[in-house]
Amino acid sequence: MAKISTHKELTVWQNAMDAAMRIFEVSRSFPVEEKYSMVDQMRRSSRSVAANLAEAWRKRRYEAAFVAKLNDAETEATEVQTWIELSLRCGYIDQKTATELDGTYEHIIGQLVTMIRQPAKWTLDQGPGGER
Repeated sequence: MAKISTHKELTVWQNAMDAAMRIFEVSRSFPVEEKYSMVDQMRRSSRSVAANLAEAWRKRRYEAAFVAKLNDAETEATEVQTWIELSLRCGYIDQKTATELDGTYEHIIGQLVTMIRQPAKWTLDQGPGGER
């Protein structure tokens, strides 16, 4: 694995940022009465996926803290999937858009689960020799 020096180099973080921007664009067409409820919640949770990944990256000295933040990112991604389904059921997005967005978040969740299952590949060694 190539050395990654910043969270911005993580493919999963890049995917989460792209997905959050897609949610932003899609939610712009939602009804005005949803501005402070569904739109706000959907955007917040989509942005939180990338934010929790960034926090996890900074906490990688401590495996438990790293995994906890990745779990938070996974939870937020699943929340976005719920908002996508509600948006579809309310008629704010079509089936094609819902399927595309849900698939994007399913892929991100898969990437997160891979990291959660193999934290030693991502965390820093704090043994006698210090960081790896």
